[in-house]
Amino acid sequence: MTVRWDEKRYYSLDYYLKKTYGEKIYKISLNGGMTCPNRDGTLGRRGCIFCSAGGSGDFAEAPALSITEQIEHGKARVAGKQTGTSYIAYFQAYTNTFAPVEYLRQIFTEAILHPDIRILSIATRPDCLDSEILDLLSELNQIKPVWIELGLQTIHPDTALYIRRGYDLPVFEQAVKELRARNIEVIVHTILCLPGESTKDMLDTMHYLNTQDIQGVKLQLLHILKGTDLADAYLSHPFELPEMEEYFELLGRCLEELRPDIVIHRLTGDGPKSLLLAPLWTANKRQVLNTMQAYFKAHDIWQGKEFSL
Repeated sequence: MTVRWDEKRYYSLDYYLKKTYGEKIYKISLNGGMTCPNRDGTLGRRGCIFCSAGGSGDFAEAPALSITEQIEHGKARVAGKQTGTSYIAYFQAYTNTFAPVEYLRQIFTEAILHPDIRILSIATRPDCLDSEILDLLSELNQIKPVWIELGLQTIHPDTALYIRRGYDLPVFEQAVKELRARNIEVIVHTILCLPGESTKDMLDTMHYLNTQDIQGVKLQLLHILKGTDLADAYLSHPFELPEMEEYFELLGRCLEELRPDIVIHRLTGDGPKSLLLAPLWTANKRQVLNTMQAYFKAHDIWQGKEFSL
């Protein structure tokens, strides 16, 4: 193949950022102090079955700090490896549009106006984007690029029910349409190897994403984290999770089926070592990524290889 993305065989976020902004840009994970409709009683109180007590924001800054203080603290944390002066403000913990629009305006504006922030990235649910919030996001997108990360996980209704996702697929589709009508980039979070899903099921999710007007995707291997209902289920009745090479084979098939213009924001994920029950091989992120690149090269895997309209 002709390598399209420097030395990588997929359209990585790092490649996209360097080509678009001319430098490496680091992500700072922020905490806006929000909760989630799956936790406050709107839809449920125990969260999605896989979600940690930190609302998937275990690496985010402390919510007691102001947004500016969180950004400065995050900059200090990566100072040893950061070579540029540009950052992504990433609101990661819980559902980051699940709050009054006045509050969202305050914290998002504080983040996007910080001189070192180049992009505002917001992780949320597609059922937490009403018209006022969409209008706010559109306003902010005129200042600097706004990315919205939607937690889809799977297209299959049985799995969605099991993980307590709490919304149906048409809700996701409408959210994508509304965001794209405002020229806001959409990133979709998926989870591979959810209980009961076959390889075909996961590939069907990839095929579906090819039909959607999305700009990025996260492919997250299912992690079993302490303190979650999924951990209780796993410890009571252990189910199979892939070994490293098995996962690379599955991941390769997913990449080959994906549109080559979709930016890959994640390929494994790295849960906090203090919480990770399984699969333990994911804890060594550098080794995993290096071995993955070698596997893709050895097996001639590249994004979009099997893609067709």
